[in-house]
Amino acid sequence: MSNNISTQHNFDTIVVGSGIAGLSAAITAQQNGDNVAIVERAPPDERGGNTRYTESFWRMKNENEVSEDFEDRFAENSGGWPDLSILEDLVRDKENQPAVLRSLGVVDPNLIATIAEEAPKALKWLKTFGIKFDFLPLYFLSQSTTRMGPIGGGLALVDALGKYADEEEKITWFYETAARTLIQDNFGSVTGIKAISKNNSPLELKANNIILACGGFEGNPEMLSHYVGAQAQFIRPVSRGGHYNRGEGIKMALDIGAAPCGDYGSFHAQPVDPRSKDWEPVVLNYSYGLLINDSGLRFTDEAPALVDSTYEAVTRIIMQQRNGLAYAVFDKKLDDIHNWNATVRTRVPPLESDTLEGLAEQMKIDPAEFLNTVTEFNSACPEVNTDFDPLTPDGLRTEGLSINKSHWSRPISTPPFRAWPIICSNCFTFGGLKIDENARVLNTEGDIIPGLYAAGEVAGIYYRTYTGATSVMRGAVTGRLAGADAALRRNN
Repeated sequence: MSNNISTQHNFDTIVVGSGIAGLSAAITAQQNGDNVAIVERAPPDERGGNTRYTESFWRMKNENEVSEDFEDRFAENSGGWPDLSILEDLVRDKENQPAVLRSLGVVDPNLIATIAEEAPKALKWLKTFGIKFDFLPLYFLSQSTTRMGPIGGGLALVDALGKYADEEEKITWFYETAARTLIQDNFGSVTGIKAISKNNSPLELKANNIILACGGFEGNPEMLSHYVGAQAQFIRPVSRGGHYNRGEGIKMALDIGAAPCGDYGSFHAQPVDPRSKDWEPVVLNYSYGLLINDSGLRFTDEAPALVDSTYEAVTRIIMQQRNGLAYAVFDKKLDDIHNWNATVRTRVPPLESDTLEGLAEQMKIDPAEFLNTVTEFNSACPEVNTDFDPLTPDGLRTEGLSINKSHWSRPISTPPFRAWPIICSNCFTFGGLKIDENARVLNTEGDIIPGLYAAGEVAGIYYRTYTGATSVMRGAVTGRLAGADAALRRNN
């Protein structure tokens, strides 16, 4: 629709963003009787944010249950070393918990339990739109947990929910429009937003409820530099959708006193080929070879465990290297691994040479340093490697190096030699807003901000390490929670 900046627009609920969180929130509110609008920065053919470009795996063992390790993995990454004298009050009812606990920057275990309980319901709800779920092929050769996903990936979710929203104009869309400021009344309730549409045209929208579902700040270099640091210049969003996520939802809520939650200095990292134009062009075969920085040196254990549970930590170390760059180096023995190419989604061919010196020249690193590194590694590899098993940690460990490789250690000695460049990409940032089990935003005093909700990436629940295959699940669940509570609030 075209935006009329001279007209006051009034709705029951306004949703900012149209990824899985925003669409789930908007449609749930609409199905419960709300007059709903969606404010979306992207044009119509690019709506859907990061969801549009993800395969959307869910950490579930079947359609009725989350994985066995779901809550344990969240508990392991729930927020640094929190003050136990404050956490001990978690046993109290919410209304009797001290404000310092309610606003504490750690993930509420009740919220994680709610996500676990609601995920199967969200999946079944999505199936009513014609979406089918199954155990689909991964870009890991083996995995440490159970994952399933929608056939057609995140794009199938965006298309199906978007089609519903478009039918009979059930939901009003404001495309190419960015929310900038929250409006509050004299009682502290959020009552609308101020936004910017095309040609820097101001727009003011009023509503009983505002649901922020506009992603993190992976598309905002200023915020990344502020929170992540100088090395952020070497990372980029993993897909085109991430470039639209510039953090305004988080900033405008913090500006009115919302409590922060999640790890602002971190993000979900993936190793990708910087040469590729593909979305999510991951390079996840490196555990079978060597990782070399542009000084020609190894800098980390390439194979501490299965790659699906360790790639994020390894990718962060790649980001810390000079120029944020590394190379995954292999010899001909990579071809011994059945289906290894499933782990590489870049369509740009690797660098290749019949000599290590020639490969170093293509990598633009010092050949002598590179040869020395490879020679030292080869000498430290086990003499007998008949136990090599690419699907399980095999214990084939190097000995005597300053940084040993824990598994899958075989000499790099047989041409042709190949290398893929790797940088750290940013799937989504972790820092966001603190919400309760109904996706209502809390302020820094631990109180609910009336009329304000956060869903998806805007709601901070991750620290240090991403609990894999939970982001789209989180978006669908928190979006539905927000939409349902917003409609209930109107009715009350």
